Amino acid sequence: MADRPVAEELLALALDVAAEAGDLLVRGRAGDVAAESTKSSPTDVVTALDRASEELVARRLREARPDDGILGEEGADAAGTSGVRWIVDPIDGTVNFLYNLPNWAVSIAAEIDGEVVAGVVHAPALGRTYTALRAGGAALDGRPLRVSAVDSLTMALVATGFGYTVERRTAQVAVLTRVVPRVRDIRRMGAASLDLCAVAAGTLDAYYERGLKPWDHAAGGLVATEAGAVVGGLDGAPGGEDLYVAASPAIFGPLVDLLAQDPRADRD
Repeated sequence: MADRPVAEELLALALDVAAEAGDLLVRGRAGDVAAESTKSSPTDVVTALDRASEELVARRLREARPDDGILGEEGADAAGTSGVRWIVDPIDGTVNFLYNLPNWAVSIAAEIDGEVVAGVVHAPALGRTYTALRAGGAALDGRPLRVSAVDSLTMALVATGFGYTVERRTAQVAVLTRVVPRVRDIRRMGAASLDLCAVAAGTLDAYYERGLKPWDHAAGGLVATEAGAVVGGLDGAPGGEDLYVAASPAIFGPLVDLLAQDPRADRD
């Protein structure tokens, strides 16, 4: 692992910058918010505040650490020379934000030489800030987190999400029809980072989704892992864009086995 004091410094910086971006977004959300453009489909929206938040985060990170790289959902992409790269989602849950639903967050992760070592998921509308440090645990507003002790898939509350294209959503709904009869219930809340943090907090037992980008899971995935969740994909693959699964240890295997029964789980 990277030097612990360096990781702690990165976490402190991420906390400060996420709080600034959160304040910007809360002030902006007090007015009218509209979709400014779309990306992969007409329902995959971007607001002016997505861009303003990413610009603020990128500027503050470059001011503090000009040699670092950065990868952001709205286009920030620089390699850097320090070995540190920031992975940023300026508003995870943009559709929730657009509709004035509170389940959205600013997600900032720091990786060193390709390993995520610090992460912050700041959800100002919920009044929650999740943090994690590689080999240092996860916390909600400073309180340590631990995944649930559920030991049966039939008793698991499982969250998922859906893509933006009709084809992907259709495939995902088909997979969901296999999952629903085998679990306690399903939730769909619309922000991957917060779903992962909910697994960390034990308010969800598991989460899976196809199509996540690095900025969707970098910070939240570390929070979940450091709280004791198992994270991965199918057939021993790491969690990634094909499929990302996070669950309490006793149900990770059964959930992955269930998903693997449907070839559409990790492909369209």
